[in-house]
Amino acid sequence: MTRNHSISYPVAHRRGRHSRRAMTLLACTAALLLGACAQPWESFQAGEPVSAVVARLGPPREVYTLADGTRRLMWPTQPMGEVTTAVHASADGKVLSVRQVLQPSEFYRAQIDKWTERDVLEHFGQPAEKAYFPLQKREVWSYRFLQDGQWYQLYHFLFDDAGVLRGTQQSPDPLHERAGGDNVVM
Repeated sequence: MTRNHSISYPVAHRRGRHSRRAMTLLACTAALLLGACAQPWESFQAGEPVSAVVARLGPPREVYTLADGTRRLMWPTQPMGEVTTAVHASADGKVLSVRQVLQPSEFYRAQIDKWTERDVLEHFGQPAEKAYFPLQKREVWSYRFLQDGQWYQLYHFLFDDAGVLRGTQQSPDPLHERAGGDNVVM
C-alpha cells in the first residue's frame, strides 16, 4: 500500500491565502496613499501668491505686520488643537515660507530675556490659555502641541510684568490625560 504524501488544501483555504495577499497589498497601498497626503504647510511653495493659500485654507484667523514690513498670516487650531499653520509673506503678497509653528524646533527659537509678548504672538499666534501667577509676578501663555507625533503636550511662555519673556516650560497636556497618566495619541 502506497501512501500519497502530497497535501491538498481545500479550495476555500487556497482562496484565503490569496485574499491575505490582496489584503496586505491593499493595506500597503493605503499606507502609501495616506503618507503622500500633504499637510497644509507642505502644499505651498515660496513665491506663490498669498491669495492661493487663502483660497485653499480660507481667511487667516490672525494677521501680524512685522517690523520689516512682511506679514505673518496664521491658521490656528488652538485652543483645542495642536497645529498652527503660519505663512510668512512679503509686503507684495508673495509666500516666503509656510510651516507648522507649534513644534519643539519652533519653540526653541524663543529668546529668553529678549523676546516680548509681541514676539511670541507674531511667531505662534494666540495661546490656548493665559494665566497670571501673582506670587511669581508671571503671566503664562500655554500652547497645545503634539510632540513626536504622539505625546500631547503644553508649551508655556512665562512673562514678567513688563511683558518680557523670562522662561519657558513644557508639560503633559492634562486635557488628554487618561487613567494611568498616559496622554499618547490613540
